[in-house]
Amino acid sequence: MALPIVAYGDPVLKKKAIDVSPDYPKLKQLIEDMFTTMDEAEGVGLAAPQVGISIRLFVTDAGKMTDEEKQDRRVFINPEIIEEIGEDRSFEEGCLSIPGIREIVKRPEAILIEYYDENFKKHQAEFDDLLGRIIQHEYDHVEGILFTDRIPAFKRTLLKRKLNAITKGIVPAKYKMRFPKKK
Repeated sequence: MALPIVAYGDPVLKKKAIDVSPDYPKLKQLIEDMFTTMDEAEGVGLAAPQVGISIRLFVTDAGKMTDEEKQDRRVFINPEIIEEIGEDRSFEEGCLSIPGIREIVKRPEAILIEYYDENFKKHQAEFDDLLGRIIQHEYDHVEGILFTDRIPAFKRTLLKRKLNAITKGIVPAKYKMRFPKKK
C-alpha cells in the first residue's frame, strides 16, 4: 500500500531517527509499503522519516536510473557510515519530500557503510557512483538532514518562497503527500 510522503516543514524530517529492533512490529509490511510508495512516486530512494516514522530504515532502487531499467532494490536498517572516501563531487539532487526543487549538492564520491538488510543480516560495503549518492541522501534523512541543508545559505534564501509553499501544501506532486499541521 502506498503511504503518504511527508512534506518539507514536518518536524519528523529534522529529527534523528532511532534504531530498529529485529522484532519491530510489521517491519516486513512497512518495507513492502515503502517500496510501493517509492515506486508510485517514481523515486529511487525513500527513508522511513519520509513516511512519518522516525526509525533508521531506508530503501533504494538505483536500477531505475540506468538505461536497462533493471531493479536494484536494497534495504538499509540501522545504517552507519563508517568512512567517506574520495573527493566531494557535485550532482543535482531532488527529494520526494521537497517536490519541484532540485539543487546541486556536494558529497563524497564513495562511502563505506555498515547496515542490516531486511533479514537482519549485517553487511559492510562500499558504494560509489549513483547508488552511493542515493544512499548518502537517504542516510541524511535518518540523521534528520535534508539536501537543502547541504546547499549554500544564499541558495536556501532564494528557495524560501518555494519551501514555504510546500509547507503550506501548495505543491504540484503526482503522489499522495502529508503536509505539516497548521499551528
